[in-house]
Amino acid sequence: MRKRYIKRTEDEAVMQAALRAVEKKPLPHMLATTNMLLHGVEDASFVAHDNTLAKPYIGWTQSDRVNIVLTNPPFGGREEDGIESNFPQQFRTKETADLFLALIIRLLKPGARAAVVLPDGSLFGEGVKTRLKEHLMEECNLHTIVRLPNSVFRPYASIGTNLLFFEKGTPTTDVWYWEHQVPEGQKAYSMTRPIRLEHLADCAEWWGGAERQGREGSPRAWKVSAEEIKARNYNLDIKNPHTEDEDHGDPEELLAELNDAEAEIQALRDQLKTILGEALIR
Repeated sequence: MRKRYIKRTEDEAVMQAALRAVEKKPLPHMLATTNMLLHGVEDASFVAHDNTLAKPYIGWTQSDRVNIVLTNPPFGGREEDGIESNFPQQFRTKETADLFLALIIRLLKPGARAAVVLPDGSLFGEGVKTRLKEHLMEECNLHTIVRLPNSVFRPYASIGTNLLFFEKGTPTTDVWYWEHQVPEGQKAYSMTRPIRLEHLADCAEWWGGAERQGREGSPRAWKVSAEEIKARNYNLDIKNPHTEDEDHGDPEELLAELNDAEAEIQALRDQLKTILGEALIR
């Protein structure tokens, strides 16, 4: 930011005065504050030790609206009692990711854009999740979902995640899906071999620029209409139609093979036990 925008001493003061941050947990809050100081932000008091979701939903007014939201909201977490009462009845839940999605939609200005990381459970979940997805598709154009491999967040989590891209102001008509795959020659992402920007080059090439022009279906890309999604009760967990389901074989045959294998293992154990017993007698 400094390299691109800071040209004068006054610019530095404006930048530091414009920074805003909120962190709920004590240790990450301390780390965030320390990180600001280490990067030359002299007054790190803007990093509030608070919970963004504690502010009532209706308390976020026009003056709080933003043009862009890029976020990986915490998922799998549960909010303490009372936080959900800050939200409209149809969105009330203790699940952190759901509450953040409701808040993100409210915070966007008309025409504003968002890119949000959500787990697979948010795509196929029902109840509050269904109402949230309906609200999202009515208020925003959910134009793209990038499906990520389970290993993207290893070793912290091994669940399927997705990148949801949407724009506020017009309802969704179609949703494009892109299936991201681990690079050839690599079985999974890991801490030592994480996902990198270049791994998304094929998706960027397919994207079609700012206007998303020229998109076509492929073995990794497919389009689903909003009407079809509504008919699925807003289940967005739509698998790649170009991928054939792996045939694991007949269940009864597999169970028979498992029983045979277990019997063989038991026979080997008995044989080993006999051998060891004879060795001890000697």
